[in-house]
Amino acid sequence: MAIADRGIFVTGTDTGVGKSIVAASICAALASRGERVAAFKPAVSGLDESSDLWPPDHELLAAAASAGQSADEVAPYRFGAAVSPHLAAEMEGIEVEPDRLRSSAEAAAGRGDVLIVEGVGGLLVPLSPGYLVRDFAVDVGLPVLIAASPGLGTINHTLLSIEAVLAAGLSPVGVVITPWPAEPTELERSNRHTVAGLSGLEVSTLSVVLPDSLAEGGGSLPIETWLSEPVGRN
Repeated sequence: MAIADRGIFVTGTDTGVGKSIVAASICAALASRGERVAAFKPAVSGLDESSDLWPPDHELLAAAASAGQSADEVAPYRFGAAVSPHLAAEMEGIEVEPDRLRSSAEAAAGRGDVLIVEGVGGLLVPLSPGYLVRDFAVDVGLPVLIAASPGLGTINHTLLSIEAVLAAGLSPVGVVITPWPAEPTELERSNRHTVAGLSGLEVSTLSVVLPDSLAEGGGSLPIETWLSEPVGRN
């Protein structure tokens, strides 16, 4: 059984493919419509690396959501090193505990009418030894949205991610290619068309957005279609 009646689990084909921006854009768009939306991310790493444009993922999600969560409530585990969570935890002498993740996600779900969960990297990234992002997605039980890049290699990466979602018994609801350029190349247009044709999923696009235009960007996405997917495992 899913931990929320309505929600989406956002994963990526890899790290750095824009899933944090996709998740935050969904949160901001829902919040702008008057929805009480909560956000959750099991772990954040790379806090030692700063960006002049974008805040850390948990701060971005907390600001975009509307359930009154603090950034620390959005992400129970926070690490400085820009490495996989299981290694970051090992470097700090702790271990990511699945039970804590589940209870923290349930608490987040109780804060809103919609829950947007962002994974870490791709589905097969380990959160702790023997417990992958995929396992956490199964515990959460929400439909899965895949963020993908527009360039070379994205067909293989995206289709493999879709297969991983299906193999776990979860429902893939769509793909978002980002950042989608104003003038896509023939390769980028072909990638979008090919992924849609081979997967049978709707492939949406999200153009470059800024922190103050997240709601506008999210408003271009078929969020209500994704949320209409029944929650829980297939």
